[in-house]
Amino acid sequence: MLQPPPDRVSAVIVSYDSAAVLPACLDALARDSVPAIVVDNASRDESCAIATAHGATLLRNDCNEGYGRANNRGVAACDTEFVLILNPDCEVQPGMVAALLDAAARYPEAALLAPRIVEPSGRLFLPMRSLLSPEHLNRGRGDAMPEGDACLPFLSGACLLVRREPFLRIGGFDPRIFLFYEDDDLCRRLRDAGHSLVHVHDAVALHMRGRSSAPSPARRFKARWHLAWSEGYVARKYGLPHPSPARILANLAKAAGYGLLLQREKMAAHAGSAAGALAWMRGRSALAREGLEGLP
Repeated sequence: MLQPPPDRVSAVIVSYDSAAVLPACLDALARDSVPAIVVDNASRDESCAIATAHGATLLRNDCNEGYGRANNRGVAACDTEFVLILNPDCEVQPGMVAALLDAAARYPEAALLAPRIVEPSGRLFLPMRSLLSPEHLNRGRGDAMPEGDACLPFLSGACLLVRREPFLRIGGFDPRIFLFYEDDDLCRRLRDAGHSLVHVHDAVALHMRGRSSAPSPARRFKARWHLAWSEGYVARKYGLPHPSPARILANLAKAAGYGLLLQREKMAAHAGSAAGALAWMRGRSALAREGLEGLP
């Protein structure tokens, strides 16, 4: 099994109350001799202690700065040609990083390369459509998954091998986005800059999807708030149709209905969607909601 050269690649993992999954993520990187930087978004659990115990470089944020901003900090701290951006609930499989580096040599125009991301059920996790994709590049749900390497319009931010130079040249992830659509936006900007995005068949990562932090109604509300806000933000950024008021009303009605049924998780999700879209329509920023306005 090939090992990646340690001076060519390092990994960046953003943690936020990720103690349950972080050990397996870091152990898998260590098996492939990939040095790791953990950027912690003010976790309240043992994430920081776990990162230190596993030999990772730890960068602590005083507050939760979100996915994109924290990854930007991690990539800036790297000095390798390539950076593996990895969710804490992802585990690289043996030889994955070496396979991605080998593909990067075959496709020198590629700025982002992603492995096959497999969920515990065996399902392949691959975004086939995006709000930010031109319609002729969007693919229907029934299309077959790639059976080999493929150049795609978008790749998932759960596991990405990034060429550091073009990533930094375009400014990395958009720092105005706290959560959601930041990987779509990054893919769109790199593609618009003339780079390709490659799905690498022989590289495999296991994704324990959605298990990087414990669920709760409050977190569900917050996540859906940011999903709705970010949708409005990127729609305006790229001149796409804005979310309609009818969707806001529909989410409010669903939130009320689930509230009557005492289904708190679903009530919080729909209430968050409505609140996030309303905040975007009123010109409120995601950073202001999180107390980050004014930070560099």
